Amino acid sequence: MDFHHISCMPDEVLTFLQGKEDGIYVDATLGGCGHARRILTEIPGSQLIGIDQDPHAVAHGKEALAPYGSRASIVQGNFSGIGTFLDELGIDAVDGILADLGLSLYQLEASGRGFSFRGNEPLDMRMNPASPRSAADIVNNENEQALKTLFRDLGEERFAGPIARRIVHMREENSIETTGQLTEIVRMSIPAKHRAKQKINPATRVFMALRIAVNEELEKLDLFLKEAPLRLKPGGKMVVLSFHSLEDRRVKQAFRNLAFPCICPPDFPICNCGHKADFRLLTSKAVKPGEKEVLANPMARSTRLRALQRLP
Repeated sequence: MDFHHISCMPDEVLTFLQGKEDGIYVDATLGGCGHARRILTEIPGSQLIGIDQDPHAVAHGKEALAPYGSRASIVQGNFSGIGTFLDELGIDAVDGILADLGLSLYQLEASGRGFSFRGNEPLDMRMNPASPRSAADIVNNENEQALKTLFRDLGEERFAGPIARRIVHMREENSIETTGQLTEIVRMSIPAKHRAKQKINPATRVFMALRIAVNEELEKLDLFLKEAPLRLKPGGKMVVLSFHSLEDRRVKQAFRNLAFPCICPPDFPICNCGHKADFRLLTSKAVKPGEKEVLANPMARSTRLRALQRLP
């Protein structure tokens, strides 16, 4: 099947992740298999476990990674369940874990699930089509205050209030079922003078907020960041690619808490708690893609890479 996607920062990912040649690695967001193929190809003898909640990605992964035979195993599910999946495979710990938090080009352009505002598709946005709540359910059923809070907190949308107000008004006449309807409502809610200054589509932040809410992305990311580092072997490495500030802040804080576990009150001049770190940061600050990559793949522009290692 056609599952087109261009992986972001593939060279940097491999540089940070690479370890034992016969190691076990987890691609916790398999997607188009770009990173997975690099790991299997460039780390000889490695085994890879791919996880993805999108059944189309799983089907593509089984086909794309078939040439690697038993070296590749694929699990359908959300990466927040990484501990359970490893237990079911009889694996206690692994040598490397990767999570790429971005959408694939397939999901944006060809899935027909309404992730993009560029077409006119059903207002769905579920990464796993079996999930119970769609974006249309939220838009047509949440009250004005709830929508305003969602757009403000998850989309960092300046005009969250006017957008929520217009949605509630418009749905009184007809339910909002397509991305085209929602895009036009958002456009009409933002003053023309502000629309003219925006460098991104006016609907960008609203669509992001709805997608995050539908898929419970931040809650599941928090669960993943809590469990995944504990499944690293001593010396094992973890790499996360994030694409917006809400994700990156969570990754940054989770990694810092592991690398600097002091629980002394902040006004203590020196640490007395005796807590010792089991991890170290491999990136003192987020690594950004190079100019050459951004020119070749504009979608990589907002990528931020952070890496962590469990101490030997």
